[in-house]
Amino acid sequence: MKRPIKVLIIEDDPNIVELIQLYMDKIGFSSISAYDGEEGLELFYNESPDCIILDIMLPKMNGWEVCKAIRLEDKQIPIVMLTGKGETYDIINGLDIGADDYIVKPFDPNELIARVKSVLRRTILSESEKDNLHFDNIIINMKEYRILINGEKVLMAPREMELFYYLAMNPNQVLTRQQLLDRIWGFEFNGDPRTVDVHIKRIRDKLAAHHADWSVVTIRGVGYRFEEKHHA
Repeated sequence: MKRPIKVLIIEDDPNIVELIQLYMDKIGFSSISAYDGEEGLELFYNESPDCIILDIMLPKMNGWEVCKAIRLEDKQIPIVMLTGKGETYDIINGLDIGADDYIVKPFDPNELIARVKSVLRRTILSESEKDNLHFDNIIINMKEYRILINGEKVLMAPREMELFYYLAMNPNQVLTRQQLLDRIWGFEFNGDPRTVDVHIKRIRDKLAAHHADWSVVTIRGVGYRFEEKHHA
């Protein structure tokens, strides 16, 4: 019998932990909890969770440090940051160091569950999507979550990888922001559509040093297109 999805909750407020565990139980997920960063990191190493809900303001080791340490070991495990730090800088920083999603307290538990389900989708991509994508001087390996351009590795957060891969799978096709949100973030996502723009900017920044026969083009008021320049 297949084991239930296991969620690691790293949060120092016992009331919030209890609330999240209650909602996890309702949907048939199991959960384990840690009340400081060091304990959370230890459970990550020892318990092999499928998803992590991570606070930032934690005793002993803060959420930024925990997230960075986890990403050194595992590039794919979904991480949802749940925190009271809701400034734009904090959100971008969370995404930058490898979080897949970011929810600001106070929060709706049902929204949290929807976000967790959404980030988990990428861990069960169909086998047909877990192949290498070769295009000009780029290789996108979704099985290993790795990008090579001219043989040089380009580091991207998991969500950035998925977004870039999906655009490249549909060259010269305009994809709306809503299409990208539905495909990459999931239909339950009801956050700011500008999330797509933030991720696209970060992808472009990481690819800026590489000259190639393709680019990610903005279609003003609509969305984005992975463009083969010689077909433009």
